[in-house]
Amino acid sequence: MARLRTATIYWRAGLLAVCVLLLSGCLFMSGGRTSSDVLPDGGNLSATFVGADGRSEQTLDTGAPQANLNAIVIVQAERGELQLELLNADGSVALAVKGRPDESVSRSGSVQTDTTGRLRYRVTAAGARNGSYQVFFQRTAP
Repeated sequence: MARLRTATIYWRAGLLAVCVLLLSGCLFMSGGRTSSDVLPDGGNLSATFVGADGRSEQTLDTGAPQANLNAIVIVQAERGELQLELLNADGSVALAVKGRPDESVSRSGSVQTDTTGRLRYRVTAAGARNGSYQVFFQRTAP
């Protein structure tokens, strides 16, 4: 009987560990809306939410393979923490913007798309409420 209880405890602990690992790469967003508009020379991405927690890496197809883009990122959250990072094709952080409560924070810089033209970005939120982020990008001259 004691062996069965011990096995059950280990099984539950293992299942919990697997769930934590699977959910650690997730961004939970309530009341979220995301839109994007991509044109031949640039575009934008916009998202708003009521609440957000977690971390997620996402992509936006720009139609510009291995292109250098000038970008402006704006983040805002009424409460909590919100950060958006633009990632280069090799996965390195090109630009990071961390919001402050009740304040809009913006940064500009350059980022490179991957071989298929995707702009990679990572959103990290901790207790963020009533927030938004925007990314505006434009291709640089060749």
